[in-house]
This record gives sequence, C-alpha cells and structure tokens, in this order.
Amino acid sequence: MKTLITITVLLISIFSCADITKSNTTSNDNENPQKWKLVKISGSFANVPATTGSDMLWQEYYLLKNDNTFIKSREINKKNTEAKGTYAYKTLTDGEYLELTYESDNTLIENCTADTKELLRRNNENELAGTSIACDGPGLFYEKIK
Repeated sequence: MKTLITITVLLISIFSCADITKSNTTSNDNENPQKWKLVKISGSFANVPATTGSDMLWQEYYLLKNDNTFIKSREINKKNTEAKGTYAYKTLTDGEYLELTYESDNTLIENCTADTKELLRRNNENELAGTSIACDGPGLFYEKIK
C-alpha cells in the first residue's frame, strides 16, 4: 500500500510539472514584421476608467521581426525607452499567447513573476492583451498596425 501511494504521488508530480505548451507556432508567424501598438490602458480595479490614445499615460509598441526578435518601445513625457529580446507564439490550455523573452531585466517588462518573460494573450487576429492585470497590473491592449 505504501508503495502504491508513493508511485501515485510520483506520477502526479511528474504530470503536474509537464509543459502545458501544445504548439510553438501559429499561422501568423509568417506575417512578420508586425507592429503592435498600445491602444488602451485599463485599471485593474472596478470603477477605474480606461484611457485611450493621447490620454494614456504612455505610448508604446512592439515590433516583431522576421528573425523572431522584437523591440518594445515606450514613450513617456517625450522620453523613449526600448527593450529587446526574442519571441515565440505559444498555445496554452487557455488560449494562444505571444511569449516575449527579454535580453535582460528591464522596467518595460509587464508580468506577475519578476522574471524576463512577458505573455500577451491573443484575443483575436488583431488584438493582444497583457496579462499583468491578473496581479493588479494595468490592463494593456494592443492592436496590430497594418
């Protein structure tokens, strides 16, 4: 009986740590370079109005290049800040994501984990949404610029 419990616990541990990634590509991988522009910032709390356009606290975009690298650029008070890294499309159990891996730690990284990765959920072909809202960060929404 003790052996059966040990094996069961071991199997649960192995499967719970398994990678939930189903695929690293989507059909849009061939549409590069792509530019995704921040179009709306919402608060993570109820009754906080969303801002758009020039009313947003900052302007920013992601530029996804053909070689699976990206540049993130943010302008606040006419001062530009940039960060770079690599990206991959991921299909997780709850949807499609764009995973950005930054070259180094940077204040532009929006995530809940304090590491150098950022996930953007693909709501549809032309909209990405930041995931830091899950941990009281801002709701960031991006549109693909054509």
